[in-house]
Amino acid sequence: MSTYAMHVAKTGLNSQQTKMQIIANNLANVNTTGFKSDRANFETLLYQIIRPAGEQTSDDTNLASAFSIGAGSRLLNTSKQHTQGSVIQTDNALDIAIEGSGFFQVLMPDGRIGYTRNGTFARSADGALTTQSGYVVQPEIQIPEGVTQINISQTGAVTVQVAGAVEADEVGQLTLADFANRQGLEPIGESFPC
Repeated sequence: MSTYAMHVAKTGLNSQQTKMQIIANNLANVNTTGFKSDRANFETLLYQIIRPAGEQTSDDTNLASAFSIGAGSRLLNTSKQHTQGSVIQTDNALDIAIEGSGFFQVLMPDGRIGYTRNGTFARSADGALTTQSGYVVQPEIQIPEGVTQINISQTGAVTVQVAGAVEADEVGQLTLADFANRQGLEPIGESFPC
């Protein structure tokens, strides 16, 4: 077998190894809230034309199409699959899911805004609505002490019922962000696509 054929086979094996690594990562995160799976996209490498189309093959016959040999394949890119995940009912009033498009906005430690679809939220010691990692949801929403009930409407209005109060108070509004090019988001871990 020629070294050229071995090289072509090697590119195919490398491509399949990369594909298997991506599939393994997708499987490892199948139960991660807000996780979006990746898909590997491949392209063929250049073709070597052995005999061009139209070349005479005998006295009265021409080659109908070119005879060429491919040089293998390589990973072109990976793309996130921004499909709707499963919505799971929990007993935590601060667990919310986005149905449709959009991302929650979160203040990162370096002062930038991060974006996530993971709606597993909590109340921090100082009353701020945060992610499970402690990042403050933006715009900041303060949940007062002594709350007996928390409601988050389908429009994102956050209302609380404080012990002894007759009516619920609105304490904030969740605002979603969206992107024209979701494929341009770069994952940074902890269910943050960017």
